[in-house]
Amino acid sequence: MTASSRPFGDRERAELADLFDKLGPDADTCCAGWTTAHLAAHLAVRDRRLDALPGYGLEEIGAGGPLSDWSHRLEARLRESTPYADVVAQVRSGPPVWSPLAWPGGRALNLSEFAIHHEDVRRAQPGWTPRSLARADQDALWTPATLFARRVRGGVVLRRTDVDGVSQRVGGGARTVAGEPLELLLWAAGRRDVARVTVS
Repeated sequence: MTASSRPFGDRERAELADLFDKLGPDADTCCAGWTTAHLAAHLAVRDRRLDALPGYGLEEIGAGGPLSDWSHRLEARLRESTPYADVVAQVRSGPPVWSPLAWPGGRALNLSEFAIHHEDVRRAQPGWTPRSLARADQDALWTPATLFARRVRGGVVLRRTDVDGVSQRVGGGARTVAGEPLELLLWAAGRRDVARVTVS
């Protein structure tokens, strides 16, 4: 299987691991207060610790609490006990076969996770430029973008700028956010400062 024929989520994982290796553990990310070491540990724990998943799920809906605190303690423990290069190797190798994240539904979740976090690292670096993704890759991000938009208070209309006539109303709001699916996903996931979209 050639690199370009691999699933998009797998390619995002591999490219992010390459970027982690290139930048080292102390580079900035778009996740407030997190370096590349923090983000790599988050992804490794997410892949391998089932007891961390409830905390991550609660964070996704803005709940947090003790379960979220536990997930972050696991990340800190991994950062402190394991060399950064080994943590990155865990990210690169992906979840073990017994993990739900290795199953088909989990692979779909990994697509948005790794697309977002790849850009969290890329866009925190000086002189970053947008990537030109293939149409099939943008298509794969359209559904995750609409799902993340369900968390936008008041609702929103997402409109693709790379394909004519494609939009999706999420909730009852009249605000329209236009951009390519990757940019819409980043905007809906809270990366408003770095997402290249037009809001009207």
